[in-house]
Amino acid sequence: MADRDESLPDFAALLRELLGPDAQLPPEMEQFLAAMQGGGDASPQAAMLQHQLGLLFGDGGEAARLSGATDLARKVVAAGGERSITEGARRDVQAAVDVARLWVDPVTSFDSPGGPTRAWSRAEWVEATMPTWVELLEPVATGVASAGSAAMRKQLDALGASGELPDLASLGLPEELTARIGAQGMSMDGLLRQFTPALERVSAGLFTAQIGHAVGALAADVVSGTEVGLPVVPDQAITLLPAAIEEFAEGLGLEVAEVRLYLAVREAARVRLFTQVPWLAANLEAGVRDYGRNITIDTDAIESAVSSVDFTDADAMQEAFAQAQLFGRAPTPAQQAALARLETTLALVEGWVDLVTDQAVAAHLPHAAALGEAVRRRRLGGPAQKAFSGFVGLQLSPRRLRDARNLWAALEAAGGLDLRDDSWAHPDLAPTAGDLDDPLGYVERRRTPAAPDAMDAEIDSLLASFGDEPPTAPPA
Repeated sequence: MADRDESLPDFAALLRELLGPDAQLPPEMEQFLAAMQGGGDASPQAAMLQHQLGLLFGDGGEAARLSGATDLARKVVAAGGERSITEGARRDVQAAVDVARLWVDPVTSFDSPGGPTRAWSRAEWVEATMPTWVELLEPVATGVASAGSAAMRKQLDALGASGELPDLASLGLPEELTARIGAQGMSMDGLLRQFTPALERVSAGLFTAQIGHAVGALAADVVSGTEVGLPVVPDQAITLLPAAIEEFAEGLGLEVAEVRLYLAVREAARVRLFTQVPWLAANLEAGVRDYGRNITIDTDAIESAVSSVDFTDADAMQEAFAQAQLFGRAPTPAQQAALARLETTLALVEGWVDLVTDQAVAAHLPHAAALGEAVRRRRLGGPAQKAFSGFVGLQLSPRRLRDARNLWAALEAAGGLDLRDDSWAHPDLAPTAGDLDDPLGYVERRRTPAAPDAMDAEIDSLLASFGDEPPTAPPA
């Protein structure tokens, strides 16, 4: 038999410990164990079994989570139909982005980053963005893993308290082996406790599966790399998804070339903002992680998911977790604070992008107004809503987006592009949630910065004196 896969429990040793060292396992069981413990290349059946066991008993490390989530997301994409990107489509995207950069230049004080242009399939978007999703959702995954482990342990406790052995035939064990285990007097609690160290890895793997399902569904919706509002695409690339753009254009009844240009301008504006405002990406990522770190896991939903499926059916457990409403409906105070910060920053980003895009395309695209309205409607239940609601239970407010756009327009009217875009210079200068409620007050403060108070002046004077006089020696 091939060398045993060390990442999995030694099932043969476990059974022999239960039955005694001289126990003779039935031939069927020997074959079953060989498939479980041998290499995945032994046979197609062994490979399938190795995959299922790896999902349940794998090491749960970041690389495993990333690989598992990516594989599942690609399967979701493939199930919905996927086509490769032609060279003609890539040329069309490159041409649209080249024009978009030129149109954005006059309507912002930010320089173009000059990054690459990419035309991606949905599967390519999954591959490129999944590392960011896995990293962002680490706090949520940790919470779900802990809650899921506790829920499964509770189920095992209930089974152990009954003192009855499960239907081991459902695990693939022959009836005579079930009888032998029973004859040894092994309690249900003792048998199942052999597997408790793997419980947290199991539940972590199940949330990884949920990430995979969610990102796969999201990939079917997005038309550009950062449409979700987060800088999930590496390398400052301007990325469009041609197949999704064609579907969007068809739904609007407009020429795909015009829709492609409009969306290229939006993506170029968003990527330029993320690139030229260094603190912005970190601020958004911290907001998602803070929200996730303080999230309330709905343990009742997890217990219901766990109790409704067979532990030995990895696919069924993945599906149960993917469908479960894992997040509590009443946000904690810490969550509310993180939510307010995240919602405000996302609104400021999209409000700025809205304004810049409308200014860039107004003189060039005949259906610019209709396209802008279509994108605003798309936000309701669109990719960003699905991403944040599905991953962390976050509901975004369209009202904040309108307020943010109005604030940026007021800044520009008062002081031009420089006053508007310089408000991104530092997180302490950027508008807050309160400023969205009082945009004119914020504009006035930005036009006439407050003079330093007496305390500030005294501190400045003291610091300046250190540079003019040598420090006084302490008394002897």
